Amino acid sequence: MSDIRKYAASFILDMRGCMDSVDTLVEQLSKMIADFGGKIAAVENLGQKNFERVVNKSFTSGIYVQFLFEGAPSIVEGIKSKLKLDKTINRILIESIK
Repeated sequence: MSDIRKYAASFILDMRGCMDSVDTLVEQLSKMIADFGGKIAAVENLGQKNFERVVNKSFTSGIYVQFLFEGAPSIVEGIKSKLKLDKTINRILIESIK
């Protein structure tokens, strides 16, 4: 029996200085999840939202994107390590869902 789990991944995109469009970045994230063996069920661009608690005064809002996908448990660490140094990804939250 394979150990496939369902996940919800939320990303906050920092588009400052980025020449690509949001759709291009969403496509790149989708491809990266698929490259790690994930099967994407849904992608939702939630749009730009202001932060409740601003840490950096020059970055007061971000674009929220949510992915629903399934894959092996190792996919979570793979995604996080791959995106750790990506300047267009401000925050990553990946949760296991039932």
